[in-house]
Amino acid sequence: MSEPTERTTVRRLPEKAVTDRSVLDAILDEALVAHVALAEGDQPFVLPMACARDGDRLLLHGSTGSRLMRALAAGAPTCATVTLLDGLVFARSAFESSMHYRSATILGRASVVPQEELVDALRVLTEHLLPGRWAHLRPPQRKELAATMVLALPLQEWSVKVGDGWPEDDPADLGADVWAGVLPLRTTAGPPRPAPDLAAGIEVPDHVRTRYPS
Repeated sequence: MSEPTERTTVRRLPEKAVTDRSVLDAILDEALVAHVALAEGDQPFVLPMACARDGDRLLLHGSTGSRLMRALAAGAPTCATVTLLDGLVFARSAFESSMHYRSATILGRASVVPQEELVDALRVLTEHLLPGRWAHLRPPQRKELAATMVLALPLQEWSVKVGDGWPEDDPADLGADVWAGVLPLRTTAGPPRPAPDLAAGIEVPDHVRTRYPS
């Protein structure tokens, strides 16, 4: 369990707040993208980044030439948000219609994964995004490592919010001749598409079929 801080206390619909750390981990372990914020003066920026949980930290991957990465590496405070959309709630009014979702917000300052740990961090990221892939790849080249930065954002100050209920219609609307309920949503993958320059005779490997079944 995690006690919310002043900054992570959920004030809007507090009944949806979850303080169980295992729920945070499950959300991050399913997510592939985090939206990461940076404020430069009075201009905020929010950018999507590949992410992976590694124990008590969230790994974020980017280029050493990225303005966002350089600013976060220098210690700028940030906010990383992950949202998983699980369904659409069809209520009898637009006001009560909503979504099923699981969202996590992490506040803090990221640190640069040191060079001696960079390859292992890239392995964690790769295996999260493309399970089973790392063993089939050539080792990263020196120039590739020099162009790549991985940041670690500690999972210390965070909040989780989960919306998973039924429509909460006004009692006066319950007799309306309007369908109400939930439409579940899920992310699915299509069949793998071979690269145009793929050599003849190379079949789709098992680790791709497992993640993206045909």
